[in-house]
Amino acid sequence: MTTMTSLFAAAEAEVPTLCRDLIRIDTQNWGDNTANPERPAAELIAAWLAEVGLESTILESAPGRANLVARIPGRDPSLPALVVHGHTDVVPADASEWTVDPFAGEFRDGLLWGRGAVDMKNMNAMIVAVVRTLLRDGLVPRRDLIIAFFADEEAGGVYGARWMVQHHPHLFADASEAVSEVGGYSVDIRGQRVYLVQTAEKGMAWLRLIARGTAGHGSQLNPDNPVTRLAAAVARIGAHEWPQELPEATRDLLRGVSDLTGVPFSAETYPQLLAELGSVAKFVGATLSNTSNPTLLSAGYKHNVIPSTAEAVVDCRTLPGEHENLMATIRELAGDGIEVRPEIASDAVESPFSGRLVDTMSASLLAEDPGARILPYTLSGGTDNKSLAALGIAGYGFAPLRLTGDLDFPAMFHGVDERVPVSALKFGTRVLGRFLIEA
Repeated sequence: MTTMTSLFAAAEAEVPTLCRDLIRIDTQNWGDNTANPERPAAELIAAWLAEVGLESTILESAPGRANLVARIPGRDPSLPALVVHGHTDVVPADASEWTVDPFAGEFRDGLLWGRGAVDMKNMNAMIVAVVRTLLRDGLVPRRDLIIAFFADEEAGGVYGARWMVQHHPHLFADASEAVSEVGGYSVDIRGQRVYLVQTAEKGMAWLRLIARGTAGHGSQLNPDNPVTRLAAAVARIGAHEWPQELPEATRDLLRGVSDLTGVPFSAETYPQLLAELGSVAKFVGATLSNTSNPTLLSAGYKHNVIPSTAEAVVDCRTLPGEHENLMATIRELAGDGIEVRPEIASDAVESPFSGRLVDTMSASLLAEDPGARILPYTLSGGTDNKSLAALGIAGYGFAPLRLTGDLDFPAMFHGVDERVPVSALKFGTRVLGRFLIEA
């Protein structure tokens, strides 16, 4: 008798190699269309899919900035399609800081090391491995699957998902839901393994602050120095304490932690409940309020010249419904003489932790890890689900990984020595396979 697990034995066997080969393609993205092109990664994925008879379409938003889309027909064509998507770009990596070459895709001690091992070439490889098995073995999913790999997610998706939604929305017109990264991974809470499904994301507002003043000699008195004005604005914004207001998914997660630990659920015990999540508190703790973190400063060109302008970039993340309030507060904190210019902005997104899709996620996880618990959570960062939300597509984070407690998983995102357990890749491939057949 063939079991569901054995159906994906081939996918489980090849996923580490697929992930390694994707890591070895350097797709670093510095933003502002400065990137090592994603096209080689898209072409490799297209070749892997072509081997099993699945045709892909590659669309470029700019030279080399490639987005790939393919479609697998389902058993019931009357059902809305499900988008299963990943991004092929990665944040930059300074090789001098790493134990290994970040683009070598090296296996060590049961882990695969390299930039993208977690964010998110691991999920890309799991998607490809499962799709190859579906096509190779004639396994037909319940509904159509739209398989997409986007460029430029690490810089807001301007050349990736945003561009695809703006210029090729027909490719996603009949889709109702989407799944992608940063969800479905496990955390240990007092010996109980809990999988966190991402059902919400904070909004994003990347803001440029521009101070203008009077240029002059650095030795002279200058009451109109834009550097001074900007520095004061940045200090006020960075020090601002935003009031707490929990999104529904964060509230449900902390209530679940309370049920598991016996720590009462109240505003006074939020720090205790967060502590029970271990390193995952890095993700969750930032979802209790808006945030505004200055990240870049730029001014001047010589030590004895006061410049006429100074600029800063502030990375703001907003709770649902809080975008306008945040913008008004930032402008007030910045003060007179500071222009606040939005560079990229997108609203927070929330999807229900209920319905067939969530039930199928839970069933797929429990089939491979009986006795586990599944809880929702809000992501403090963002994914390409924000772009798809503009088309009315509900987004979820579901890149299932069974992790060991000795790995600081949140630190792997954009961190040094990024790595993922090979066993987690194989586990995730089995879970994802079950899920995509019945979702």
